[in-house]
Amino acid sequence: MTEAGDGVRAVQRGKVWLVGAGPGDPELLTVRAFKLLNGACVVAYDELVSPAILALAPANAERIPVGRRANGCQHHEARIHPLVVVRALEGKQVVRLKGGDPLVFGRGGEEAQELAAARIPFEIVPGISAALAAAARTGIPLTHRDCASGVTLATAHAAREGDVNLASVPVTGTIVFYMGLARIDTTCEALIAGGRARETPAAVVSKATLPDERVVVGTLADIGARVREACLEAPALLVVGEVVAWRVESPPQSLAEAEANTATG
Repeated sequence: MTEAGDGVRAVQRGKVWLVGAGPGDPELLTVRAFKLLNGACVVAYDELVSPAILALAPANAERIPVGRRANGCQHHEARIHPLVVVRALEGKQVVRLKGGDPLVFGRGGEEAQELAAARIPFEIVPGISAALAAAARTGIPLTHRDCASGVTLATAHAAREGDVNLASVPVTGTIVFYMGLARIDTTCEALIAGGRARETPAAVVSKATLPDERVVVGTLADIGARVREACLEAPALLVVGEVVAWRVESPPQSLAEAEANTATG
């Protein structure tokens, strides 16, 4: 509490931390994110944040499910959940948990703008982006000195339905598409029409870093069919480029582990 000039006691504004929760595995949280979550009064979280990460917050912390903004979000809607602003104005310390990194297709920039407009102090805490995590966990080098000196991060939801505009996407190098499972055929066709060879290697990683993580490898010509045959589920990322052909998997540490992998594969 602080004293206002007219003698009326005013509540000091709280603070909001826009925290990257990483790709899903709690062990991939940053130390900063872990500490903030442990001491949070209020946790506002996206639907894709895993229950194991939410469990790290104090039992008495208020939990506010924000939901997935990919479903039905309109441009005129609030950029940040109204309760986040309300709790901060009440003097609460709020952790706004966002999957991956807050500023990589997480609308963290929009939420920060709204907090600044409301004169609410905030801090952005980076997290491991899904693109980096999916590639690392499945052995795909996003850059490689023999075939890829750059990476483009894109989203298949940037264009209107049936009109995936990839004019700005390079015809060489690695591309990682977020939220592209539903439009995988349209995206691949657009890349081929834009100059990528049909034989360009491609991979889809589903639920990266989680226990039920799965990966399917193919080419731009057949990756869509392979994904449907494998019944992959969202969230998933599409990785396109010659780097997919350089994918390398670690050998098992023991004979028992090798036998277990064979039994479950």
